[in-house]
Parts: sequence; structure tokens; C-alpha cells
Amino acid sequence: MAAFRYNTAWRVILSVLFLISSDLRSGVLGARQVPCYFIFGDSLSDNGNNNDLKTQAKANYPPYGIDFPEGVTGRFTNGRTTVDIPSVPKHLGFDKYIQPFATAKGCEILVGVNYASGGVGIRDETGQQLGDRISFNHQLQNHLVTISRVGEMLGSNASAYLNKCMYTVGMGSNDYINNYFMPNIYTTSELYMPEQYADVLIEQYRQQLKTLYSHGARKVVIFGLSVIGCAPAIISTFGTNGSLCVDKINSAVLLFNNRLKPLVDELNCNLADAKFTYIDFFGISMAGLPALRLVSSACCKVRDDMCIPFETPCRIRLLHAFYDGFHPTEMVNLMFGARAYKALLQSDSYPFDIHHLAML
Repeated sequence: MAAFRYNTAWRVILSVLFLISSDLRSGVLGARQVPCYFIFGDSLSDNGNNNDLKTQAKANYPPYGIDFPEGVTGRFTNGRTTVDIPSVPKHLGFDKYIQPFATAKGCEILVGVNYASGGVGIRDETGQQLGDRISFNHQLQNHLVTISRVGEMLGSNASAYLNKCMYTVGMGSNDYINNYFMPNIYTTSELYMPEQYADVLIEQYRQQLKTLYSHGARKVVIFGLSVIGCAPAIISTFGTNGSLCVDKINSAVLLFNNRLKPLVDELNCNLADAKFTYIDFFGISMAGLPALRLVSSACCKVRDDMCIPFETPCRIRLLHAFYDGFHPTEMVNLMFGARAYKALLQSDSYPFDIHHLAML
């Protein structure tokens, strides 16, 4: 059994190495599949928006960014994030990574903006114990600022331009790990059973996604939550009672994820020209991460579940699923991003992957 798990792990690693090498070889920029790419999310997508905030949720120091070409940027991993992967030349056709709202300027916004902020969720209060953050509702307000600037540049063509862009939204993880499962700080677990909480989250999410649509978004990718109950920090805090992960957290996450497909159907049916789609990161995780259970501990040395500044991380980062207590390594992000762009299994996306969505 151990030999089987070892060999399986190396098959996964070798397949990811092939993806990385093919990314590096594909430096020639083809035609962009969409004119711009807007990103909304939490620390899994944040690429620098939290750097200057008064918050514990920031990653603007080594050893974060150790494998990223630009070094330390504020990404909560050793290299690229999941949302970086679809933008590369071999996928959506961008020659640069999308810039954070905090620093994007001038014509840069015409190729897109990343609004993501570590620690946030669907609910405004989520992550408040961490300090300052840019909630999803605030990210939507920041997008209005961008829309105004695009309007100044493109005039009457701005609306049609924004309709053609790609939008990705990854929200909800912190509504569990930095809200519902922190009963000493938040009351949500007292007010709602897990089923009820999933309903409450989905209702607010529905309204926020409709707001994004009203701002001109038509091609919208909704990322499902991953196996957050398998994160080293979660396992350390809650224990597993003999399981590989914290089952009660993964079960709660599934209640939320199971409501996303019906939400996608509803939005697509009721909103003119809407093309929402769902990426099943939980299912992708279950298919890809079990082989890496041998190395599910954090790659970097952690304090308060974040990398200790300037400490040397593990040498063979391809063998680790998690970089710190919560966030995946670039290898895992590459797996997520590649399968979000082009589904490996039919179950990876619904009703279509990012590649097919771009073509619509």
C-alpha cells in the first residue's frame, strides 16, 4: 500500500512537472481569448491588495514568492496562484499577470484587475479578527471605480467591451474557517445549523453575483470551495478523530458547494446573456490530493499558521500540498488552474470549463 501511494504521488508530480514545463515553453503570445480578466476572491487569489493594510492576512515577505518570477508580491504561496494559471499565454493569452487593484494604473486596467483580498468572505464580518480587509461587497464597489475609468478610456464602447471579459469569483472558505467554525468570535454557528448557514450564504452570494452581472459581467466563473478540512492548520486545531481530514468542516463545505450548480442554472436562466459556470475544486482535490497525503504538512515554518518571515521553506516544494497552514503550494494551484481552464473530467466543471466559456 505504501509503495502504491508513493508511486501514485510521483505520477501526479510528474504530470504537474509536465504542465509546468509546457507553460515555460509556451512563451509566445497568441490572440487573447477574451479582452480582459477580472478576479474577485480571498487569499487564494490575492496578489497584493492586502500588502499595505493593517492585517494579519498578508504575505508580502519571504519565503512567500520564492518560486514566483517577480519574487514577493503578496501571493499567499510559493509561486503562482490558481487564478494566475488561466491568464498565461497558452490559455487565455495574456502576456502579463493581472495586476492588483491596489497598484493597477492607466491602461493596465483594460486587460483586467485583481480585487481579491486575504481573509474575506461572502459575509462582511468574516475575517474581522484578522484586521483590515476588502470584503466582497467592497470589491464590487472597487470594480465600479474600474468601470468608470474604462468608460473614460473607451467611451460608448465600454459596456460591450466589459461584456466580453472573463470574471472569476472564489468566495466562501473564510465564511467557514474565519467565521462559522470560530464560535468564540462569531455567533453564526449558534444561529444556524450547517444546512441553514449554507442557505444564508447562497442567498447573499446570489445577490452579490447579480450585482456583478448588473455591472456588465456576462462570463462568470464561480470557484467551489476545496477540501479546507484537510489544511494543516485546520487539522491541528480540530483534530481528525482518525480520519485524514476534519470531516465536519468538509461536510459543511459540501453543503455550500452542492448549492452552487442550482445557483448557476438559476442565474443562466433568469439573466439575459448570462454565462455563469462552476468549477468543482472539491472534486478536483479529492482526485489529486490523496496521493500527496504523505506530504500534507506545511512546507514553510509557520507561526499563527502563516510562514515565519525569512525562514527557509522545504527544499522539494513539489512534494507538498500546502505551503503554510492554509494555502496550497504552486503545484496544487497549477493543478486547479489547469483543470479549471480545461476540464480533465466531465465533473470538473458545470456546464463548461473556462476554455469553452471564453469561446462563447
